Amino acid sequence: MWTVPLSGKYLVWAITACCSTGFLLQGYDQGVMSGIIGANNQFGRDFGDPDPTTQGLIDIGCATGSLIVFFFGESIGRKRTIMSGACTMLVGTAILTSSTTRAQLYVGRIVTGIGNGFNSSSIPVYQSETCEGLVRGTLVCLNSAITIIGLVIAYWLDYGLSFVNGPVQWRLPIGFQAVFALLLLLQVTILPDSPRWLIAHGRKQEGARILAQLEARESPDHPDVVEKLKEIEVSLEQESAGGPFRYVELIQGGPLGNFRRMCLCAGVNIMQQFTGYLAPVVYQNTMGLSRNLSLILGGCTAVTFMFASFIPLWTVDRYGRRILLMISSAGLSLCFILTAALLSTGNKSAAYGATAMVFLFQIFLGIGFLPIPWLYPAEISTTRIRARGSSISSLSNWLSTFVIVQITPPAIANIGWRVFAIFAVFNALWIPIVYLFFPETKGLELEDVDHIFEKGGITGGVWGSDGGQTVQRRRIVQDVEIREIEQKYSYR
Repeated sequence: MWTVPLSGKYLVWAITACCSTGFLLQGYDQGVMSGIIGANNQFGRDFGDPDPTTQGLIDIGCATGSLIVFFFGESIGRKRTIMSGACTMLVGTAILTSSTTRAQLYVGRIVTGIGNGFNSSSIPVYQSETCEGLVRGTLVCLNSAITIIGLVIAYWLDYGLSFVNGPVQWRLPIGFQAVFALLLLLQVTILPDSPRWLIAHGRKQEGARILAQLEARESPDHPDVVEKLKEIEVSLEQESAGGPFRYVELIQGGPLGNFRRMCLCAGVNIMQQFTGYLAPVVYQNTMGLSRNLSLILGGCTAVTFMFASFIPLWTVDRYGRRILLMISSAGLSLCFILTAALLSTGNKSAAYGATAMVFLFQIFLGIGFLPIPWLYPAEISTTRIRARGSSISSLSNWLSTFVIVQITPPAIANIGWRVFAIFAVFNALWIPIVYLFFPETKGLELEDVDHIFEKGGITGGVWGSDGGQTVQRRRIVQDVEIREIEQKYSYR
């Protein structure tokens, strides 16, 4: 298949643009229904006022898509999985936009969710495997920031069309996501697949050629490309020492510590969702604001969220993943403590004061717990299990999202401001968990992470390592040198 004739940073940016389109689509798809469901509008009249919990159908679909990638994503490959996700979302969008019954609406929502699950499981892996360690954090964080741009576009398009009568009020915003899905499909079709996936599946020459493109070298025989190829091969040999892949590997310990990796993949995404939930329904139900004012404030907080999500582009590869997660947790906990204290007074002026905490919440979420859960699983997993680790992380994210979206509104209705006190406690708990169990991956090449848990112990060596960095950058070079020495003596 023909691929775009780009190399070096231009090819990396083309891949980043493709991945960003996928996350733009994800953000738009997540946000488009929130401004439509639950209002006295044309959509409600056409479908008999479906309950806001209908929004949770996308999470079920996304979880299903992630589960499919868990079993089949490694054999399909990064590129074709993303193509499948884009095609699935085009089909789902067509079903949704043409809906005339609730049943058709539900089916369309689940189908688009499955496509989203394909993309959210595969895009971080594709991005991570096609860029170097020193910029990987920045590029994946850019992807997640673009997610919020999609959310903002959906939010304000919904709000603008809420003043329009007729089915176009909801069909246009729902159908508009097909533009992003088609753009994603066109972009990924002309881009190369991950060289690490190709090499792992016996397509060494093709993988070496793409490595040369990414390194901006004219030939796969260039010393830099040959050296990188050796590092990937040595890493894959170490990971595959036990023979063909077996699912039991995912729950095994040992020097590789795959079970620990899977726990971190799932854990960081569960933690992300249980940082808390603040949305227009919170403004409306807890703070006593009108639906229209709640939507406007929700849109403004989304814009704040969008700007905050760009902050990690300058901090994630400078200060690392751990420090951003811990600062984010501390800030979010403080926001919820103040929100609970203000709302507990029961007066409206205090409720208006709590809106400031909502804006602050978006800032602290954007600088840490928004981007890192999409970045970290692809980094902490070895090449052999990366697709499955990323799909486990995506599955955990969507199932946790479903739980939070379903339980928060009724919890607010029953115990009011005390919900925010619970979220404050959760966020406070995340700080020691990150400090003790999350190794730092800043600057590491993907092949370096094979050794990240070799120190062993309850914390995998994180406790006691300076800044949580359990392995030094370019550790894989030592493995290559050892293999060359062994080969040299084996020929004698």
